[in-house]
Amino acid sequence: MKLKLANTDGWNTITAYGEGYVNVNGIRRQGNVVVLPDRLIDGWTQAGPGALTVADFELLAGLDTEIFLLGTGSRQRFPGAHLLRPLIDARKGLETMDLPAACRTYNVLAGEGRKVAACLLFD
Repeated sequence: MKLKLANTDGWNTITAYGEGYVNVNGIRRQGNVVVLPDRLIDGWTQAGPGALTVADFELLAGLDTEIFLLGTGSRQRFPGAHLLRPLIDARKGLETMDLPAACRTYNVLAGEGRKVAACLLFD
């Protein structure tokens, strides 16, 4: 699906997504990625939605972000509660949804100037 925003003011926008890819600013990305308004983290984790580790969330907790949108592929899959301790300790929020919903929500929140990151995992 292609997404179009009227005014992006130089921040990263998710312009399309599909099976196994996401386009950021029109450039195709394949593989797990974290999209922040001012940068990208390619290869955030090699794990799939069911194999995330505490270390994956420790990396996220160190980012200057208030809320994380965890896009878990084609369907919503929640990480184990024990994995979230780094985010809880850092007082940062996490919303879990399927990848398409995470892409759309990221664009809305980033457009509002929020400190948001879309953490996208592919099936």
